[in-house]
Amino acid sequence: MANPFAGEVTLVVNGEEIACRLTLGSLQGLDRGEGLIALIARFEEGRFGAGDVLAVLLAGLRGGGWRGSADDLGAAEIKGGLREALRVAGLLLARAFSLPEGADERGAF
Repeated sequence: MANPFAGEVTLVVNGEEIACRLTLGSLQGLDRGEGLIALIARFEEGRFGAGDVLAVLLAGLRGGGWRGSADDLGAAEIKGGLREALRVAGLLLARAFSLPEGADERGAF
């Protein structure tokens, strides 16, 4: 079960429930190319593509300890399909860059 206060979101890949999260190490992989800020802007503006969704999911899965590759994820069955993939990618970004509800600017409750 994912812990939303730790920025985690559950994704079911090939029947396996995985608690995904964007860690500093997994975010580093997203910061290549156009950069992380450009990626986040595309999500905020609704201009993201399948490659963006795949990149965020892969980063989240790796942050949760998954050892698969981008090709593995591209060929995987995601429970809930595209809609669930989009939902999880958006939540991963939102939880990584916002404070939990009720927390102050230091992250304390």
